[in-house]
Amino acid sequence: METTYCQSCGMPLQKEEELGTNHDGSKNDEYCCYCFQDGAFTMDCTMDQMIEHCAQFVDEFNKDSEITYTKEESIASMKTYFPTLKRWAVH
Repeated sequence: METTYCQSCGMPLQKEEELGTNHDGSKNDEYCCYCFQDGAFTMDCTMDQMIEHCAQFVDEFNKDSEITYTKEESIASMKTYFPTLKRWAVH
């Protein structure tokens, strides 16, 4: 499976089980299982609220990464990256 990224939280989608699900139970290849289940987003939130939520997992991300980020650095990075994701893009 080619690595794509959740269009809500930016999580790498590397395994089939990480994919969200559509209303009919099929896999959704745009969103992760944490953000999208049964054809709907699991959290009704703003982009800034999603960034704050994701910032809780910086230590977990750092554990598997060659580069480590502080919570503040990761929030700043997400504020730049998240507007490029489908869920948060301004149309």
